[in-house]
Amino acid sequence: MKVKILVDSTADIPFSWMEKYDMDSIPLYVVWEDGTSEPDERTPEEIENFYRRIKEASSVPKTSQPSVEDFKKKYLKYQEEGYDTVLVFTISSKLSGTYNSAVLAAREVDIPVHVVDTRLASGAIPLPARVAREMLEKGVTVEEVLKRIDERMKSSDFKAIFYVSDFNYLVKGGRVSKFQGFVGNLLKIRVCLHIEDGELIPYRKVRGDRKAIEALIEKLREDTPEGSKLRVIGVHADNEAGVMELLNTLRKKYEVVDEIISPMGKVITTHVGPGTVGFGIEVLERRK
Repeated sequence: MKVKILVDSTADIPFSWMEKYDMDSIPLYVVWEDGTSEPDERTPEEIENFYRRIKEASSVPKTSQPSVEDFKKKYLKYQEEGYDTVLVFTISSKLSGTYNSAVLAAREVDIPVHVVDTRLASGAIPLPARVAREMLEKGVTVEEVLKRIDERMKSSDFKAIFYVSDFNYLVKGGRVSKFQGFVGNLLKIRVCLHIEDGELIPYRKVRGDRKAIEALIEKLREDTPEGSKLRVIGVHADNEAGVMELLNTLRKKYEVVDEIISPMGKVITTHVGPGTVGFGIEVLERRK
């Protein structure tokens, strides 16, 4: 069976994974103050250019989800290319209407489409998508793949943890929960967040990148003991030095068997702001 895997553009998927794991990305949209809209196209050039523009912008742009028609066009394209089934991995339905668009579009096409609400965001989304591809290549059925992915999600094997340098982006975007007491523009304050039950939740406010990195690893340590075996996608919004420091620290405490760095795309950067650093984690084996 020929299966296409589709993620949305909030999945900060490493560029090399698209061809390697036969994945595709459907763009969300950035809407500027003057009403102009642009797709969240995932290319190095587009992302670098966007980092510059959002820093220079006088106001934070808004974002919008892909339409039902956008998804439908993707599904029909894959059907024409000879695919038998489509697996879709979307950003948490509590953060975006993307999941709903994907589901509605699936009802309008003949090709079987299975939509997974990952309850995640950013660099955490590509990890279950990669696991799905690896299982499919071993001959596991689509139904069994979906069952195993769901079990692993319920076991908290996939995580998104990060810090932001300017919390105002998240506040203005309205994508955070339980943020009372975190608003403020103190010098070098970093706000640490994680995704819990599909929601973005701030859990720590610290001063400086070093303490922020320590706070990220401390959050991981809550249910994943040091020495555990991990796969990692390090993500950043125009802060590659920060994510490299994060991964260097992580390697000293965990067995990182696979790691890659991937820049955050336009829509995620719009919500978290330049300077953000974090990681998507797949727990392969927890140390006893």
